[in-house]
Amino acid sequence: MNHMLPELDRRKTQYAIEAVFEKYRIYKTITFEMREASVTASYTERFHGPTNVTSDQTAKVAIYNVDMPAARKHYCETIESIVERLGEREQLLIRERYMKQDDVYDYKVYNHIFDPPVSKDTYVKIRTRAFYKMALVLADLGLLSLDTLVKPLTRLKKNEGAQAVGALR
Repeated sequence: MNHMLPELDRRKTQYAIEAVFEKYRIYKTITFEMREASVTASYTERFHGPTNVTSDQTAKVAIYNVDMPAARKHYCETIESIVERLGEREQLLIRERYMKQDDVYDYKVYNHIFDPPVSKDTYVKIRTRAFYKMALVLADLGLLSLDTLVKPLTRLKKNEGAQAVGALR
């Protein structure tokens, strides 16, 4: 049994996790617009045949109006619970940089938020470690696919694999 953790591509992981936080910020800041059922008669010609399907527009709208806010709230709570499980410095970085506002930049966080301030390299290490942990948890919850984030084989490893296959022949 292989208990090795996957080696993820840092850039792809960063883009994927930043997309998760973008969705989180949108859900947190933009209000939900409830749909309303159309009560106006439509004057388009409709050809009805025996479809054996009943449609209830009012029910669809009601289900949407209940399910969408619940799904948005659940998504935000899931992201917040994942961040709560990170280390103290990782939590600080993620909350200040990605969960609050759009106009917070990396240099503001590592120069002004961290006490004492950290270097850019240390900041990148903390962020990379936090993103890696979050990617694994999000993949476990089914919110992210690790297949797209796994680091591709390097040329050396491919050549070694080809030599091993050639040796087996």
